[in-house]
Amino acid sequence: MNGDHTPAYLTALAFLAAAVVFVPIAKRLGLGAVLGYLIAGVLLGPSLIGITREPEEIVEFAELGVVFLLFLIGLELNPHRLWAMRRDIFGLGLLQVVLCAGLIMTYPLLIGENWHTAVVAGLGLALSSTALVMQLIEERGSMRLPYGQKSFAILLMQDLAIVPLLLIVALLAPGESMDGDDVAFSIVTALAAVGGVVVIGHYLLSPMFRVLARFGGTEIMTAATLLVVLASATAMMAVGLSMAMGAFLAGVMLAESNYRHELEADIEPFRGLLLGLFFLAVGMTIDLGLIWDHWPTIVGGLITMIIFKSLMIYGLVRLFGGDHATATKTGLLLSQGGEFGFVLYTAAERRGLISADNASLLIAVVTISMVTTPFLIRFLAPRLIPKKPAPTMTENYDDADGDILIIGFGRFGQLVSQMFLAGGYRPIILDNDAERVTEARRFGSRVYYGEGARLDVLRSVGAHRCRLIAVCTSPADHTNAIVGLIKEQFPGVKVFARAFDRRHALTLLGTGVDYQRRETIDSAIRFGRDALVELGLEPSLASETEELVRKRDSERLDFQRLEGLVEGHRKWAQVTPEPFTNLAPGDDGDAPALPDPNKKEAAE
Repeated sequence: MNGDHTPAYLTALAFLAAAVVFVPIAKRLGLGAVLGYLIAGVLLGPSLIGITREPEEIVEFAELGVVFLLFLIGLELNPHRLWAMRRDIFGLGLLQVVLCAGLIMTYPLLIGENWHTAVVAGLGLALSSTALVMQLIEERGSMRLPYGQKSFAILLMQDLAIVPLLLIVALLAPGESMDGDDVAFSIVTALAAVGGVVVIGHYLLSPMFRVLARFGGTEIMTAATLLVVLASATAMMAVGLSMAMGAFLAGVMLAESNYRHELEADIEPFRGLLLGLFFLAVGMTIDLGLIWDHWPTIVGGLITMIIFKSLMIYGLVRLFGGDHATATKTGLLLSQGGEFGFVLYTAAERRGLISADNASLLIAVVTISMVTTPFLIRFLAPRLIPKKPAPTMTENYDDADGDILIIGFGRFGQLVSQMFLAGGYRPIILDNDAERVTEARRFGSRVYYGEGARLDVLRSVGAHRCRLIAVCTSPADHTNAIVGLIKEQFPGVKVFARAFDRRHALTLLGTGVDYQRRETIDSAIRFGRDALVELGLEPSLASETEELVRKRDSERLDFQRLEGLVEGHRKWAQVTPEPFTNLAPGDDGDAPALPDPNKKEAAE
């Protein structure tokens, strides 16, 4: 890069090292990978270490990560689903851009800026970061949740608004003018480009990939995918729209293609690396000296933007049918400025609409706001959204009669109850989920509502009279609490308990339960046995293998009970059997060959 003296390979090495250090820390703290990249960028940027002096060039290149991200999102949205979102895109999205811009521009006016500067500031800060928001949504798996859908619809409208916003900047610029024909031509050109991408994508892309899949190779499919994404992105950029919009449209057109999953696999590695580089480069653009010199103005603008945008988006989402939780999450998620602000403010400065100092301050506000969003989602959102109180119900235990008590009526407890009923017993069943209890009663099961970790409830259902109590609850801590209470208060009652894993099984054995069973061991071993039979092993040998694995697992558990989990595992390393070595006398240790379908056909 021009003006940089650090060799390119050392720059890449520094980027990778910083990401490896800071991203896991941020994720461990529940703040997401984005904040880790941003912090790493601040550290490497010109304000501190100065690994490069021109981070803007890295941002321009790394924006391809955003392009690939939108392409992958488009692959998940077929045209029918996109059409179903039209009300949120053109209604909610358009109102958000217009009203947020009008509200935010009041701050520059109040601190003495002219109305031109106020309009430009409001328009730029009304937009949000597609890259940041979509990455946060993806990390949380929230794309199909209501707030993910609302946020995505608004971001799509913001991308479509880029051309009109650039036209507004051109119209406001001093000494320049655009007549109606120029404005109309720009809009028509943009619409024609969108239409062209849609038509080409609909009629040509699937046949093209069909031919390449037949006559090309894996590397050709990858090259073709990159070509489609970059070509559609370039077409949109040429008419003033965002590159991400073009990639998204190409993805939507291929959403119903037979090659969708292969295309996802081809693009995913590029998307991950470049998107991480983009956030790292954004962090590098933060000028700590500028922030220190103008911190009152920057902090005031930052707080104003976050509050105004969050409140306005909250109100609009509620107006469009969203509940409190959806509106709150959407408002906080879109509260930051967007990467398009860099473009808008640079264009405004170049046309003499705002000063260079104001452009730098606005870009600083946008960049810092990206850092605040993970904190708002992580810490503020849970406090603004009250937890829904768990449904409760009153219960009468007068008719609770039986000598077996089952605590927990989830998927595990339901199967246990079937065994007791089939064996001629009528157990007392207790569960602390009111909805589950109600549902069970609808299907004829007599399940009592109550918390198994409460002594008064256990006494009310007659735990002291029971011959056996089956604790079928989860998670492990809850099960431990119930088992501990039962062993303390009803020491004469046998306790059978559901274990989550090996560690939990050892804990339960330490409390003195009469029996424990890991919840997945039987299904996993039986699964493996049936798979061996399908692969060609004789059923009798598969059964012997099953018994061998069960025996060794039981011996290992007993050993670990005496020696401890870690020490027992170390001393019992030889427990893991070699494949097919001890199946039956005379066995040579080789896995049986899979049946040859060709020979079978010949025999037939």
